[in-house]
Amino acid sequence: MTFDEAVKAGRIPVEKALALFDSLPTVELGFLRGTWRGHELQTGHPMDGLLDATGWYGKQFVDAESVHPLLFHTEDRKAVFPVDPRKWPSPDLRGPVGPHRAAVETGQFKARLRMTEYRGRLSATMVYDDRPILDVFRKVDADTVLGAMDARGMAQPYFFVLRRDPEAR
Repeated sequence: MTFDEAVKAGRIPVEKALALFDSLPTVELGFLRGTWRGHELQTGHPMDGLLDATGWYGKQFVDAESVHPLLFHTEDRKAVFPVDPRKWPSPDLRGPVGPHRAAVETGQFKARLRMTEYRGRLSATMVYDDRPILDVFRKVDADTVLGAMDARGMAQPYFFVLRRDPEAR
């Protein structure tokens, strides 16, 4: 299954998602600079549907030390804001995150970028500051990456797609 076929279908078996991820080129840190729109690639992971249902927008990479790992739409969907991963997800917050902006927004960067080895190859990886989570990236094209979230205790990675937002400079 090609990347385009997987994205169009919106769902792919985890074994095929891993094979697709492994087939893609690695990513250098500087390539990620900018703001990216995200969406899930469902593989049967327990988190499937969580981000899309909550108004997730994507991620912002200012430089290797300055990353907003979670951007969400405001309630009116006219803007986005960074969320502190320590405050979301939370059992107290259900549905879209926008209405809870005051409780979860942060002005601080909550992740950084490093080159790490994952599945035998060195690639750009977002490291959360306060969670045992790594998001590893592989390049699809000049404006698209496939991400694999790897977290302690997670039996399989959670997959998502990021597309560069040319309007968010």
